[in-house]
Amino acid sequence: MYTSTSIEFVTARKMTHNEGIKLVKDAGFTAYDMSFTDMLFSDHSRFDDDDYLEYAKSVREYADSIGIVCNQAHAPFHSSTGQAEKDAVIYKKIVRSIECAAILGAKNIVVHPKQHLRYLGHEQVLKELNLEFYSELAKVAEKCGICVAAENMWQTENNRIWHSTCSKPSEFCEYIDMVNHKNIVACLDIGHVSLVDEDIPDFIRALGKDRLKCLHVHDTNLVEDSHTLPFYGKIDYNAVCEALKEIGYCGDITLEANSFINKLPLSILPSGLKVMAEVADYIRQKVEG
Repeated sequence: MYTSTSIEFVTARKMTHNEGIKLVKDAGFTAYDMSFTDMLFSDHSRFDDDDYLEYAKSVREYADSIGIVCNQAHAPFHSSTGQAEKDAVIYKKIVRSIECAAILGAKNIVVHPKQHLRYLGHEQVLKELNLEFYSELAKVAEKCGICVAAENMWQTENNRIWHSTCSKPSEFCEYIDMVNHKNIVACLDIGHVSLVDEDIPDFIRALGKDRLKCLHVHDTNLVEDSHTLPFYGKIDYNAVCEALKEIGYCGDITLEANSFINKLPLSILPSGLKVMAEVADYIRQKVEG
């Protein structure tokens, strides 16, 4: 079981991917999570260039040379806008990120479900859109030798965070089961569960070992999508670990706790990363028992 974290907060400081990978490795993580979100959220991503496949290979070679693997990745989001022309561009970027993640060696790449519509009242429409979406991505994933992981989401409704696509255990299970493809799995964002008043251990048990293959591990104050380090918020991580252990979870412990470290001065960034790595390893030990 690997411990990893997203390197997005490092590359956002205008560091190269290799520099971010080295920092994560030196901090004590055994893997890294590659984020492709800058393909939509920045003026330029290295993965948008014509030589993106060669670039991905060079990053893989560097990571291999220092002894760390890419265990997980995150595709660009949001996955849809409801505008055909824009959504075609987004889809191509998502496919490109899947190709690159496979080259990097990731087992899973998280791809947000489509949720451009108001969830309440459009549950069935979104389900049909996402069945088509993930069924197409399953073909890409199988060709590349990687799994696409759907993620449980949330929306803002009446000035508060509320349910959205895959935010209920029964619906998330249904999404995975209706696609019914070995390359489509579930990524449970633990922080997101806490925001929609679902019981996290029960959600883990509902998904079970066969569906739940990866995690986004972070903490919240139960009101905001805080993305801080476990044990810094209000989520009961002892109960989370017990549930993961109970189902025989065999994925990795991947932090998405960027807010914990985003404001740290560059000079003490390595120290902050070491704390994160220690917390991730503590959780790993609890889950492995």
